[in-house]
Amino acid sequence: MQLEVTADTTNLSYWLNWRVLLCAIWLFTPIVIALLMIWKYDASGHLKSDRRETQQDADQDLCGDKAWKPCLKEIDPIWLLIYRVTAFSLLLATLIARVVISGGGIFYYYTQWTFTLLTIYFGCGSLLSIYGCWRCNKISSMGTSGDYHVGTDAEDGAYIPLEYQEKDSNPEEESCLHLAAAKCSYVFEAMFQMTVNMHTINAVLLLGDAMLNCLRLPFVRISLFILWTGAFVIFQWTIHAFVSLWWPYPFLDLSSPYAPLWYLLMALTHIPCYAIFALIVGLKHHLLSKWFPQSYQC
Repeated sequence: MQLEVTADTTNLSYWLNWRVLLCAIWLFTPIVIALLMIWKYDASGHLKSDRRETQQDADQDLCGDKAWKPCLKEIDPIWLLIYRVTAFSLLLATLIARVVISGGGIFYYYTQWTFTLLTIYFGCGSLLSIYGCWRCNKISSMGTSGDYHVGTDAEDGAYIPLEYQEKDSNPEEESCLHLAAAKCSYVFEAMFQMTVNMHTINAVLLLGDAMLNCLRLPFVRISLFILWTGAFVIFQWTIHAFVSLWWPYPFLDLSSPYAPLWYLLMALTHIPCYAIFALIVGLKHHLLSKWFPQSYQC
């Protein structure tokens, strides 16, 4: 549904006023803070929210198995794979149907941006789960042949690096494969932490995956959520600076005298939205570790 054009957005006077200045402050201040948070806690390697207290935990993260490993040992990775493939198929079919029916203009809306991001998330998750199932099957086959060695504390569910010798295997290829999986897992985890702004069927599918996987949601990663929304607003501003179009959401219209208030409220809304989802994920990890200490493997 297209809204009416309230003002000529290509006119210089539309942008050179106090309302736009305040809106720009509400927009770019969180973006700058988010970038600083990423630089300090992520790029510098200081993100310790996952409590990596042992070398085994570090090895586990390097192998990227959090992206495909279920939260409980009793849940086979194949079930997480089936769930992700089903969700991806449903989302992709829905997205294609929407594009066919309504055209590419649907990507003018923020909801379609997040819907597409969630579709990509489940697509990447399916690939990582396939890799995880292959890896588990390989470890299992090595176990039956007795050609592998594992670390200690295997019965406690701790991560055990695979140190096997197989005549047909190439150590360099194995190393490259694990490194690629770790990098893909990092991107996958970032998408998981950006898709907290879901609704309806999106929220159901995302919460279902969150209940099964081992991914965490440290609060500092709200920066990714902020950058995602900021990218959409900057995209809208850029388009409207060159083409006079209707705004997809009335509160984005900078000609309104209440625009600064709307932008401030929308910026502040990110905190409770992310906090609620982070609370749900954190509560899941807390309860599972308390109720199933021998089975919990996150």
